[in-house]
Amino acid sequence: MGRQRDDLDKLYKTKRWKALRVVVLKRDRYRCQECKRRDVVASGNIVHHVVELRDDVSKAFDINNLETVCASCHNTLHPERNSSNKIIKKKDGVIKFYRNNDFI
Repeated sequence: MGRQRDDLDKLYKTKRWKALRVVVLKRDRYRCQECKRRDVVASGNIVHHVVELRDDVSKAFDINNLETVCASCHNTLHPERNSSNKIIKKKDGVIKFYRNNDFI
């Protein structure tokens, strides 16, 4: 998975991504779309893939698969990237997250 993650991360350094990112931010008026769905107005500066790249890399540059989110919402959408969480992957493919030794 580390190699795949590295390959996907390269996408974010391309000119194409950087240009598309600005288009999405402007389209969404730099407002978090997750907060907006809860009738909350919040600024956002992260462009998030609705369908994750590891699930469908063909949607990497699909503007309809991209939305602006705030850091708080992005952390909620990607708990596996939160360094305070321990990730334990079970044999059946189910991922469970633990924090402070308590099951969440």
